[in-house]
Amino acid sequence: MENALITGATQGIGRSIAISFAKQGISMAICSRNVKDLELLKKELLSINPKIQVFAYTADCSQKIELLEYARLAQQHLGFIKIIVNNVGMFTPLSILDDADDAFMQNINTNLMPAYELYRFFGKAMMTERSGHIFNICSIAAKEPIVNAGIYSVTKAALYSLSSIMKLEMQAYGVKVTAVLPGSTLTNSWAGTAVPPERFVLPEDIAAAVLNAYNMSKGANVDEIIIKPVLGQL
Repeated sequence: MENALITGATQGIGRSIAISFAKQGISMAICSRNVKDLELLKKELLSINPKIQVFAYTADCSQKIELLEYARLAQQHLGFIKIIVNNVGMFTPLSILDDADDAFMQNINTNLMPAYELYRFFGKAMMTERSGHIFNICSIAAKEPIVNAGIYSVTKAALYSLSSIMKLEMQAYGVKVTAVLPGSTLTNSWAGTAVPPERFVLPEDIAAAVLNAYNMSKGANVDEIIIKPVLGQL
């Protein structure tokens, strides 16, 4: 059975990807800081597909020790992790000049560090198995910086660059790496908005694209996925 690991799995894009994986019969490790949300998602995934395994672990992925313990236990419970979805992230709508003193490291430790550390943790096993697919959930802000999201744009650009390096290091071993760059997506970042849903990309759209990329033939790698609202960015 194929096994996936998702960071930040209980909301938005991560949640939609987890549901898509469950429907396909992919077992997975999921994590969140919220115990209640985590248990509810685990029950939902198992109700979708009782044949899969779901390992749920409470972790703050911005803390390296907690992140690596999650990775270790996921591998222990499920076995070889074939798919990694680096989804966890944070967004604070501020210019860099208005950032809090700790904003830089918070954003680095949430938007960039987890992908780097999970790559180092699982990468060599993927090389040995000559199998695997890493999805890095970046943002269109990685290519089109947003004035009111300065450090977010910087860290997502760094994640996009890291994704490119991963692909170059892994391609000789048949391990796939895909950067996902969503535009304005209807997640909790837009909670309370009066803008109608049809002005957004939906999390389900991102999940469908990820699953489609994963299901391609062994010789095909989708380098990057860009999905933006049809009527333009918000």
